[in-house]
Parts: sequence; C-alpha cells; structure tokens
Amino acid sequence: MGPNRNYTIESLDTGLRLMQLFLAHDTLTVSEAAALLCVGRSTAHRVLSTLEGRGFAIRDFSGRGYSAGPELVRLGRPAGFGPALRERLAVVLEDAVLRTGETVQCAALSGDRIIVTDGRESPLPVRVMPQPGSTHPAHATSGGKLLLSRMTPEQVCALFPREELPAATPDTLVSRSALLAELQEIRSLGYALSRGESVRGMNTVAVPLTGSSWRDRLALMASAPADRGDDAALARLAGELRSSAALLDTD
Repeated sequence: MGPNRNYTIESLDTGLRLMQLFLAHDTLTVSEAAALLCVGRSTAHRVLSTLEGRGFAIRDFSGRGYSAGPELVRLGRPAGFGPALRERLAVVLEDAVLRTGETVQCAALSGDRIIVTDGRESPLPVRVMPQPGSTHPAHATSGGKLLLSRMTPEQVCALFPREELPAATPDTLVSRSALLAELQEIRSLGYALSRGESVRGMNTVAVPLTGSSWRDRLALMASAPADRGDDAALARLAGELRSSAALLDTD
C-alpha cells in the first residue's frame, strides 16, 4: 500500500526512497539515482548531498559515485537472524564443522563491529567455544576484515574516521592505514585471517558466505587454538569453508 499523497512531503519521500536503493546497490551515481527514482538529476544530486551531510551517504574519491554512509550502515539490521535463512545456514555450519574439525561461526557486520549470528562447536578436546550473539571489533577479527574488504575504502574510512584503532590484544592492527592495506590483500586472496588479534591464543579464518550488498553479507569463520592454526592450516581451512559455503547455492 503506497503512501497517502495528501500527507507526503515529496522531498522526504524522495530521500527515503533513495536510502532504500542503497539496500540493493553498493554504489550509485547521480544519473543512476535519478533514473531509478524517476526524478531530475538536479533533484537526485540535492538529495544525495543532503544524505551525505547527515552521514547516510558517502562519496567515493572520484566524486562521481555514492555509497551507503556510516549512519545508514548502523541502522541496517544484520543479516542471519531470520528463521528461513538460519535454517539454510544450519546445513552449512554442520557441514563446515565436519570438514574442518574446528568451531565454525557465521558473522554479520554491524557498524564497526561484527555480531556472531550462529555457530557449531568443534568436537576436539581443546577448542574454541562458539558465542552466538556476541560482538567483536571488526578490524580485529577475520570475519570482520572479510566483510570490510567487500566495502569501498571510503565506507571503511567512514566507519573508522581516526587513523588510530583500538587494540583488543597486543597483535591487533592499530592503524587504519594498515587495515586498508590488509583489506586490499584480502580482496586478492578471497579469505581473511586473524592471528590472535581478537583473543590471544586464538587464530581464525573467514570466507564469504552469502549476500550481494553490505546489508545482507555474512562471513563464515573457523576458529582454532594457535598451536594448530598456523597460516598453512588456516589456508587449508579456508578451502574447506568455501566448499561448505557453496552448499547455499545448491539448495
């Protein structure tokens, strides 16, 4: 049911519709926004500039495109909590724990943190405990770094406006410059690592799980004690996680 046009503020309605577009589009140019909203370019530009001023949109370095800003990202409900998706992800998690032998978890990005949406516990005597519902600094976790790597550098800088980043352990990345450099490497590798950066003695690896935009992306993580989670072992686990994640495409 559409809005009652007698009570609609046209400019506000256009702004809200533009914000909805960011749920399905990682970036939008002024021309693309105008076409999708069926408004003039000048109107689209004014609305985008207004959203940018309030932190709901952010312009890329070229100045031609806009992405969802930090305020809009904070408002978005993390993916992975709906019953239908949780049922599908359960199959992935159960397969992943069998393949890896390690504790596996799903994580979604919520602002500059991740939230663990579900997990399965390793059967090994010494293991990491899954923590559904817990939150962790995105820049200190493999799942967080994997999800940040799927965003534009401008969006990452908006989430982390300061060069200095908080340390969760002595091994945490503490500069935005170092984080941006690692995110570029993650884009090439296709997986992300955390070596004691969130919890001392715990290493993790993450691969993409699902989602086509910042709104609904999830990461699939495997966590292991450091003594059996060196880089070679984590790379092997990444391959197993990819096989489990592929199950979502076949159901």
